[in-house]
Amino acid sequence: MSDIIAIRMPKWGLSMQEGAIIEWLKREGDAIGVGDDLVEIETSKITNVCESPHAGVLRKVVAKSGEKLPVGALMGVLAEPSVGDQDIADFIDAFQANFTPEADEEGSATGLKLSMVEAGDRALRVGRIGEGDGTPVVLIHGYSGDLNSWMFNVEALADRAPVIAIDLPGHGGSSKDVGDGSLKMLAQTVASALSALGVDRAHLVGHSLGAAVAVRLAADQPGLPASLTLIAPAYLSAAPANDGFLLGVIEAQQARDLKPVLQMLVADPGAISKDMVEDMLKFKRTDGVEDALSLIRDRMVAGDDARALARDLSETGPALVIASRNDLIVGAPDEAALPAGYRVVWIDEAGHMPHLEQAATVNALLAEAIS
Repeated sequence: MSDIIAIRMPKWGLSMQEGAIIEWLKREGDAIGVGDDLVEIETSKITNVCESPHAGVLRKVVAKSGEKLPVGALMGVLAEPSVGDQDIADFIDAFQANFTPEADEEGSATGLKLSMVEAGDRALRVGRIGEGDGTPVVLIHGYSGDLNSWMFNVEALADRAPVIAIDLPGHGGSSKDVGDGSLKMLAQTVASALSALGVDRAHLVGHSLGAAVAVRLAADQPGLPASLTLIAPAYLSAAPANDGFLLGVIEAQQARDLKPVLQMLVADPGAISKDMVEDMLKFKRTDGVEDALSLIRDRMVAGDDARALARDLSETGPALVIASRNDLIVGAPDEAALPAGYRVVWIDEAGHMPHLEQAATVNALLAEAIS
């Protein structure tokens, strides 16, 4: 039975313990290639497509639409046509008889080990995964996000290098003190955290506002970046950030008001789950969060940080920019204004969150960048 491959419920995110099958995108008997979209799954955080890690023929769909399964459970089976039907049935029976759901280990569903790091006058929450003393990958999330924004990326990156995901000031589990809310303040605080962790060189990967923080870091500390990857970057478009989104996140107090705001983030509005909306509302009720987001929003709208960044952009070295022309939050980067050495890869099947919406494609690009 070594030629039979189990398709198992994936583990996405820090808190995922189960997923619901929405729809199979392949039928029994279909030939499957590595990376093919297999099945659409809904978690408490987001809806996403599970891609095949192996090639073969989809011989059996075990989990039907509507079923909820724990992480690691059997969803289907791949095997070549030469494998007998009885062998497939025996494999499924043996798997189901021996399967035990994984224990719920808080904070480690993706293997991230969470801790607090003193960064000057602030404490930042960081998550780490991956062994070895190689150059780490540092992940910096966007406005109103946190390190969970990288739930579809950390494990793929950790196969290649140690990974450090950071909650920016005012976000996630970090201090809610954001000072003047400026880009320079955010970058300096991240730099202090990296120094406290003993990191003097890193592959910097930022999303949205976090991408602007990464650029600011690269400009202010040119020896820090081993590589620079910017996903849906703020401040690199000819148009300003969508203030309807920025204000909407701050002002919405009910799920019915917040959900359409969050749906601006993605190409498929159905990807925003009820639990994702509720989690954001809970976060916003934390003391200091709305004030922190308001200060950062004011700086983003004022434009001073964007103009300063544009003046220093040519000092940051080469960069990979991953973007969508359908980004409703920061708009498409202005390629004509980017310095030499900046390479743009367009993923127009996504909105503002390509690392979640098209994770496999982005993970392959990130692997190339850090290599």
